[in-house]
Amino acid sequence: MAKQVDLLRGSILKSLTALALPIMGSQLVQMAYNLVDMIWIGRVSAGAVAAVGAAGMFMWLSNGLAILGKTGGQVLVAQRLGAGDKQAAARYAAAAIQLATVISLLYTLLMVAGAGPLIGFFKLNSPQVAAQARVYLIIVGLGMFFSFLNQVLIAVVNATGNSHTPFLAMCCGLGLNFVLDPVLIFGVGPVPRMEVAGAALATVLAQVVVFVLLVAYARQDSCLFDQVRLTQRTTPAELAALVRISGPAAVMNVVFPLISMYIARMVAAFGDNAVAVQKVGSQIESISWMTADGFAAAVNSFIGQNYGAGNLKRAKKGFAAAFAMMSLWGVFCSCLLIFAAGPIFGFFIPEQEVLPLGVDYLVILGFSELFMCWEILVEGAYAGLGHTAPPSILSMVLTMARIPLAMVLTSTALGLNGIWWSISISTICKGVILVIMFAVFWRGLQRRLENQAAVK
Repeated sequence: MAKQVDLLRGSILKSLTALALPIMGSQLVQMAYNLVDMIWIGRVSAGAVAAVGAAGMFMWLSNGLAILGKTGGQVLVAQRLGAGDKQAAARYAAAAIQLATVISLLYTLLMVAGAGPLIGFFKLNSPQVAAQARVYLIIVGLGMFFSFLNQVLIAVVNATGNSHTPFLAMCCGLGLNFVLDPVLIFGVGPVPRMEVAGAALATVLAQVVVFVLLVAYARQDSCLFDQVRLTQRTTPAELAALVRISGPAAVMNVVFPLISMYIARMVAAFGDNAVAVQKVGSQIESISWMTADGFAAAVNSFIGQNYGAGNLKRAKKGFAAAFAMMSLWGVFCSCLLIFAAGPIFGFFIPEQEVLPLGVDYLVILGFSELFMCWEILVEGAYAGLGHTAPPSILSMVLTMARIPLAMVLTSTALGLNGIWWSISISTICKGVILVIMFAVFWRGLQRRLENQAAVK
């Protein structure tokens, strides 16, 4: 299954693409997990979609917490491998896995024990929808260990230049999820109809399969994992290095879903159909941001290894190639959502009273897709250099601005659409400002390295 890509030598476009395509594929597979759920749950009712949407916010929050081990692990492993220090890379990989394990267990306790109050925050209109959301939250909560560890293991394996193995593992998980969803949601033969609970169980079982495959790969890997010792105690210095890099990104990715939860509460005031629209619309929209996130992960590893090897020129060329490709992808996604909103949304929720709301969501968010791709790619480039604070701070500030902006716009004739415009406008601003910031940061970094070289 192993297929390492040499990120330090050879054609930049070829090596970057060879690493990026499987990661993008893995991200699309992750998106497909959610879309498959939505396709089947949408056939149950819009209320069932709203239940999954409310509970899914806490799954989103867990992804932010997983970044504490994921981002720092990927960056430090890539940089140490680029510098030729395999033992240090292995120590950081072990530290990231240990950190993710502890956080996952604590988060499981929170989701299972606090399911009632957590779902109650959204003030869902239907008691039945709220009950379904609690059941979904408890089941996926019990699978948090596998969700956290899969993200960290995939990031670390990607850092070695092998994105092929995670992609195959994710495809196997998707295949199982695709089979189990209709069986567990609607019931087949002796299997009872479980609806929302069935979707949650299918997701957890798919995560277990991915975890087993990744562990099987790690047990025979000689590039990194043969030196990883999980029983070795993480030192304070190693933990501090992980948190220094991951901390700002983790805070941003925790604050972001918290803000989104508050916005979801505002959306709920417009009815459960509006909640369903947000859930399905965000999953459809994820075709752009999850692909960009996958490419950003590749850029992270590419820049991390080349920066660790002292080859900043190659790192810059890699980013430029990635930026051009993601710009094209962003334009394509914008056109897709703006001009094909009706058929796309109607495929997931065919109910006529919901469809116009969904079309509005996709069209409005469609205007920001290009800028979202820029934002995510630049964040990945910053992370590869070990500087996650600048993009995290900007992103948090502009994401928090969505709340007052949404309050103002919903008080106008826009109504519910005012919330969608607050998201789109803030995303456009983040993309433009981050590109400018990174250009200035890169020039400063080049000058510092040139001055250091002159002194030596």
